[in-house]
This record gives sequence, structure tokens and C-alpha cells, in this order.
Amino acid sequence: MRNFFNFLRSRTFLIQLGLALVVLIILVFLLLGWLKSTTNHGEFVEVPDFSKMSVMDMRKAVEDANLRYEVLDSANYNPDYPRFSIIDQDPKSGNKVKQDRKIYFTVNPSGYKKVTVPNVIQVTQRNASSMLRAVGLDVQRTSYIDQIGKDMVYYIKYKGKQIKPGDKLPKTSKVELVCGNGTIGGRAQIKADSE
Repeated sequence: MRNFFNFLRSRTFLIQLGLALVVLIILVFLLLGWLKSTTNHGEFVEVPDFSKMSVMDMRKAVEDANLRYEVLDSANYNPDYPRFSIIDQDPKSGNKVKQDRKIYFTVNPSGYKKVTVPNVIQVTQRNASSMLRAVGLDVQRTSYIDQIGKDMVYYIKYKGKQIKPGDKLPKTSKVELVCGNGTIGGRAQIKADSE
């Protein structure tokens, strides 16, 4: 045991310990230099504004900026943006990111999703309008025919053609309600809906 303590105080051991520390410091500096060069430390790319770009244009711009991308599920249709264009991105434009960073995109679909026409036959015009608005359809106008049920819906039209409950229409489609005027005989009248 005494020999071991003497060895720890010997000149040979202290020289070996000093050399080991010098080698360790050199290795740490080499490792830090290698990390800096491989991770592009301090080098950033400004994220471009991809808003309203088509998917094809976005792909080229992402490659030019040395970035990567992933398209998320499409959002609800936004009429303010072209079809199949970028409506959102993360990170936002102007942010500084490292090269090869992945940008996440939300793409505008080709149109409004389709909704099911509810059963509004034999329902009052007022209730039918509320039910149609609730699913995302607009009542553009109401026309009347000679039927005894005043303001009772007898059928629905879309683009001049009669449709049935359960049919699918694009959201925000404009429909026409055909209601009874409360009489049998007489002439049909058409009024534009004020909504």
C-alpha cells in the first residue's frame, strides 16, 4: 500500500497524468470542431413565404432553400387561396432555421367537402332553412307552388334540378326550397330569400 502512494507522488506518474490531460483537451477541441462543421453551427436559413404557392412551386423552393418538407392532411377549403396551394406552414416565413430542417405544410383542397342534404320535406320553410344552414348549405331562394300546406317544403332544387334528402352537395351550395302557398289553384310565386 505504501508503494502505491509513493507511485502516486512519483515524477513518472505526474508526467503520465499531465500527458493524459493534454491528450484529453486536444480530443475535446477536435470533437467540438468536428461537431461545428457537421452541424453547420451558426449557419441558418431564412424560411421563405410559401403562402398561396402551388405544391409544385413549393417543392422547388424547398429544395432551393436546402430544406425538407412534409404535407399534413388538407384543411377545410379556403376560397381565398387557389386550389392545391399552401395555406399554412410551420415554422412561419421569416424564421431562421438550420439547413435540412423539415417544414410542415397544410394544402388547400380542391373544393368544399360534401355535406349530406337533411330531410326537410314536410318541414316548415323557416325550420328547413335553419336545418340546411346548420349543415353548411345556403337557401338562395324560396319558390311557391299550389299546395295546401302553407310554407311547407315539398321539395328542394339545386341548380334547377330536384334533389332528395341524403344527396351530397358541396358545402356552401345554394339551394332552392319549393314550398306550398296554402291554396289549391292559383299561380306560383317566387321570392328571393332575404338571407
